[in-house]
Amino acid sequence: MNALVLTKFPTIFSIKESSSTKFCRKQLKIGSTSDGVDTQTVEEGREEQESGEGSSDSNPSTTTSSASPAIDKDIKKVVQKTAATFAPRASTATKNPAVPGTALYTVFEVQGYASMLLGGALSFNFIFPSNEPDIWRLMGMWSIWMFTIPSLRARDCSKNEKEALNYLFLLIPLLNVLIPFFWKSFSVVWSADTIAFFGMYAWKLGWLQKSE
Repeated sequence: MNALVLTKFPTIFSIKESSSTKFCRKQLKIGSTSDGVDTQTVEEGREEQESGEGSSDSNPSTTTSSASPAIDKDIKKVVQKTAATFAPRASTATKNPAVPGTALYTVFEVQGYASMLLGGALSFNFIFPSNEPDIWRLMGMWSIWMFTIPSLRARDCSKNEKEALNYLFLLIPLLNVLIPFFWKSFSVVWSADTIAFFGMYAWKLGWLQKSE
């Protein structure tokens, strides 16, 4: 009997000791979590401050990116208004009859590119050749601005093409006036006008963009 009692008591003591150790472990665990929460909140506060500083630093770039489309929009308005004021417009006050697919549309298009080729032949001195500057070579140099652009603008073209023609109507006179100061050649001026013409079309109509 005494042996049984003695054998039972150690088990009770061991149970109590194990439970106390568990309780202590739980308390230590709770203490560690409380410290972890405190440190986590401090770290989160620091991260919020750093994120606030980063957002304040990113404001100038956002302002710059939002200002650039506004500048482009203003430039487009000025170019469109200037071209609409000075460039030749449609002869009728109603809707433009030179819509795609009509004979009038084709006539204006052929007239525009034919005048470009004829102007190139005149500026390169292939037609009415002469050793001196004359009116024919001068007209060939200005043919794109005087005949090609007005003919193409007379059509009912797309918005991007009309915008490209408006830019060209203002750009080509600058080229024709500035280039002779550095290189006195009718053919060079006509070549620069032609490059500017197709370069503007490639930019505005997206010819160089890769199709997905």
